[in-house]
Amino acid sequence: MAGASRSTGARKGRAPAEVTARRRNRIVDLVQRDGSVSIEELGATFGVSTVTIYRDLADLESLGMIVRQRGVVTAAGSNLQEAPARFRLGQNEPAKRAIARHAAAMVPRGSAVMLDDSTTGVLTARELREQTPLTVVTNSLLVAEEVRASAGMRLVLTGGEYEAWAEALLGPIAAGTVASLAADVCLVSVSGITDGVTYHPYAEVAAVKKAMMRASARSVALIDHTKFRRRALHEVAPLTAFDTVVTDSGTSPEVLERLREGGVSVEVAPDVG
Repeated sequence: MAGASRSTGARKGRAPAEVTARRRNRIVDLVQRDGSVSIEELGATFGVSTVTIYRDLADLESLGMIVRQRGVVTAAGSNLQEAPARFRLGQNEPAKRAIARHAAAMVPRGSAVMLDDSTTGVLTARELREQTPLTVVTNSLLVAEEVRASAGMRLVLTGGEYEAWAEALLGPIAAGTVASLAADVCLVSVSGITDGVTYHPYAEVAAVKKAMMRASARSVALIDHTKFRRRALHEVAPLTAFDTVVTDSGTSPEVLERLREGGVSVEVAPDVG
C-alpha cells in the first residue's frame, strides 16, 4: 500500500506531457517575441522551478529553437533548421486555426487541392471537411491522417523519402509526382519572408512547395504573423506569385499596407473563438 501511495504521489508530481508541451511552446513564443529573456524570468512567468525550466530549455535547444548563454535565453537563428512537425502544431495555434478556416472556405466543393507538409496545412485539412467532396494531394502524413478519417475526401499521397522530423514525404519522387498532376488549388505555408519573398530552411521542402504551385491553377499562401519576423535560407516564391495570401489579425497594419502597396493580394482571417 505504501508503495502504491509513493507511486501515485510521483504521478501527481509529474506534469502531464501536454502541459509540458504547452509551456515549451509558450517559452518559444516569448523568446521570439522579446528577442531574449532570463531563465529567472521564465521560472517566474510559468510558476515552475528553475530545474524544470532548465529541462525545458535543454530540449528546446536540442531542437534548434533557442540558445542559452550566461542565464539568458535568445531565439536561435531560424534560417537553417525547422522544428519537428508535432512540436510546431502547438505554436501560434489560434492564428493558424483562423487562417485554416478562412483558407478552407476558399476551396470550392469538388476541387482537387494540394496541401503541403506545413502545420497550418494540417489544420486546414480539418477545416476542409466542410467542403467535401474533395480530392486532396499531399506529401504530409499528418495531413493524410486527417483526410483518411473524413468521408467525402479522396486522398492521394505523393510518395517519396520519409523524413521523420517533418512526418512527410520529400525528395525527387515527391516533387516529381506533384509535377505530374494538375490541381485546382494549392495551399502552402513557408517559414520566413525577406523583402517580399518566401523561404524555407530546407531545399527539398521548398522544391515540393514550388512544384505544388506550378501544378495548380491557383495558389494560396498560409502565413501567420510570426513568419514576417523570420528568415530562412531557400527561396520558395515571391509573395506576388500567390493568387492570395491569407494571414491572421496579429499581422500589423504597417505590414499589411506594405504588402498591398507591393501588389500582394492579402486577406486577413477573422479570429476563431
